[in-house]
Amino acid sequence: MAGRIPQHFIDDLLARADIVEVIDSYVPLRKAGKNYQARCPFHEEKTPSFTVSQDKQFYHCFGCGANGTVIGFLMEHNGLSFVEAVEDLAGRYGLELPREAGYQPEAKQHLELYELLEQAARFYRSKLQHQQGEADAYLQGRGLSQAIMEDYEIGYAPPGWQHLLNALGKTAVSRTGMVAAGLIKARDTQAGAAAGHPSVQATAGDTNGYYDRFRNRIMFPIRDPRGRVIGFGGRALDPEDNAKYLNSPETPLFHKGRELYGLFQARRQKKKPDSLYVVEGYMDVVALAQHGISNVVATLGTAVTEHHLRKLFRVVNRIIFCFDGDNAGKTAAQRSLEITIPLLQEGRQVFFKFMPQGEDPDSFVRQHGAERFCADENTVPLSDFLLDTVRTGNGAATREARGNFLDNMMPFLKKMPDSGLRQLLLQEVANVAQTTTEELRRQLLERPADAPRRARAPRPRRQQGSREQISVLIQYILHRPELAMQVEDPTELSGVSMPGVDFLQELVSLVHSNPEITCAGLLERYRPSRFAARLNELASSPDLPTVEEFDMEREFIDRMEKLKAVKSRQAREELAGSKPSALSEQDKQRLRQHYSKPNNGKK
Repeated sequence: MAGRIPQHFIDDLLARADIVEVIDSYVPLRKAGKNYQARCPFHEEKTPSFTVSQDKQFYHCFGCGANGTVIGFLMEHNGLSFVEAVEDLAGRYGLELPREAGYQPEAKQHLELYELLEQAARFYRSKLQHQQGEADAYLQGRGLSQAIMEDYEIGYAPPGWQHLLNALGKTAVSRTGMVAAGLIKARDTQAGAAAGHPSVQATAGDTNGYYDRFRNRIMFPIRDPRGRVIGFGGRALDPEDNAKYLNSPETPLFHKGRELYGLFQARRQKKKPDSLYVVEGYMDVVALAQHGISNVVATLGTAVTEHHLRKLFRVVNRIIFCFDGDNAGKTAAQRSLEITIPLLQEGRQVFFKFMPQGEDPDSFVRQHGAERFCADENTVPLSDFLLDTVRTGNGAATREARGNFLDNMMPFLKKMPDSGLRQLLLQEVANVAQTTTEELRRQLLERPADAPRRARAPRPRRQQGSREQISVLIQYILHRPELAMQVEDPTELSGVSMPGVDFLQELVSLVHSNPEITCAGLLERYRPSRFAARLNELASSPDLPTVEEFDMEREFIDRMEKLKAVKSRQAREELAGSKPSALSEQDKQRLRQHYSKPNNGKK
């Protein structure tokens, strides 16, 4: 099992990388004061509101709120995972990605698998280009142009057992790699003979014991967001074939429940599409692209998963599920609804588009055209689909029906993140159930009867406004991490009864342990934590005044001194509130010191 990327490597990489240089390779930046500006790549705008700070190595859009480090930019802009973004950034600066203890040397193996899969894609493509038979006739019958077939690199796996094997598997090492990549399978001679396929058995001069996984199929290469082939989908040409579609098996590179066909091509057409259609088949993707609709992806023969959705929401905020109009399509839509609801954060929109009975997106667009497909006809917002799904069969004519509706609706509302959409749904549900939104909110907050309840201590009045005090100090450290070195001993902050002090102490200690750490480095340290959003908010605040107008170091020191004064006052109050008999001689001496005042020479 691969180990984690060492934190020191991420810190060093962020110190070496230049966010301006990286972002400028995607979005042309222009100097604006001490920062850089551009039109935001994450939303449509006419006036530039996307700002990149070279000092903080941080970007922020004042229009849509997108912000983060150079790693975050690569994740959001290119649809990469954290590890993929670190790999991408390391590659730009010629660094090899290390791993902590427990790492198995898989990197080289993965590169070999990527190369084998790329060679297989070229092999299948060449076989289609020189094939004038059934495969060519099938694709022409589906109305696909040469340009679209080249764009999606559609190929052909010829009939027979060893075409790809003979082309790529000339050594034992390459054959082992082809098995790992899901391109060939090991023979089972007894099973082959029993199934009536004597050709599967080893023949004279053939002792390698393998055969091609894909045979007599139209081949669709599946690429990851970085453009690397990770697997294939094959559409059978033989109508007697039991498996109409066959995907690559699970491999070190390919996980069916996480991958989406067509995402690479969709982002190649437009880095940040406005929306993405999610369909069920390879041919749906290609047929829609043939009609000019390129923002389409397909799940790989599976229901949509949380992994799929998280990957999609890294690219767009608007998703349109497309389903066949039959009962199977309705069932698939309901499963997608349940998976989607917990991920409906503010700003995300989901719609459901149902094809007429007996049609799929491929047949519909060929018969009716792109304009009709993209129209709002048969497109239902998620909220409407949810209400219709829950209300079906219940109605609202009786108390019992309204009670059933409310009972069925509340689990969905509890899973939905708090947002404007949930507030609107609460109002509508309250109207249908003839209750109040206040009562629904009370039910949303209800705990099970056996759930433990934590007592909440009253907050002392003196702490009001103290959270903001800490936020300012944290903001200063984010802008200039070296300021934390002004605190000689981070433990000086221990014991201060004030919200946020523990985290401030942790941040100061982190800088002490890593004196060269940058703002971006601090943000990346807390990426997976509950503090991430607040830290990004503080880091993306407008730049503080210049040194001529504002001495940040002096201000930081002054505020730290005030914290120490708070600690002293709290200690005095604690001692003063103790019974004299409970005080030790040392405590009594501390109390006398706290309350004694110098007379400055006066009598």
